[in-house]
Amino acid sequence: MTKQYTRSNTTTAELVADYFDQRDDEVMQALVTAGAFVAFADGRVEAIERDELVNYIHRQGLVPTISQRDIAEAFDNRVRQLEDRDSASVIVETFRPLAGLSLSSVVVSTAERVAAADRHMHPNELQAIKLIRLIMTNLPTKKLPVSSGS
Repeated sequence: MTKQYTRSNTTTAELVADYFDQRDDEVMQALVTAGAFVAFADGRVEAIERDELVNYIHRQGLVPTISQRDIAEAFDNRVRQLEDRDSASVIVETFRPLAGLSLSSVVVSTAERVAAADRHMHPNELQAIKLIRLIMTNLPTKKLPVSSGS
């Protein structure tokens, strides 16, 4: 049986755009998670913390394909997720695509900006930043296979 080559209707430009959209989404999710985690660390999330996150991401051009409104909505959604008991897995899995990459320092910097936004660094916020730094530098980028114990 011969294989027939079929040409995709998707152009290279569309594939590149899809790649950057997906990459921007991964970056945004990590930045939003870092910001929400730090903002929530002191027990209350203030509007100034959200505004600082959104403005910082926008000023730095970190996710050019995503609007400020979408970033703000993602932040609000992440805060609601972090209120759940399974928030540790959400944090780890959101950071995983950027762990060990140069962008990991941007995630930490973003967390620091959010923590400083209200001009008071709560001890829990400092602990959250330390944890983010630890995760971003030590988390394996791929999930390790589960051993069957043989």
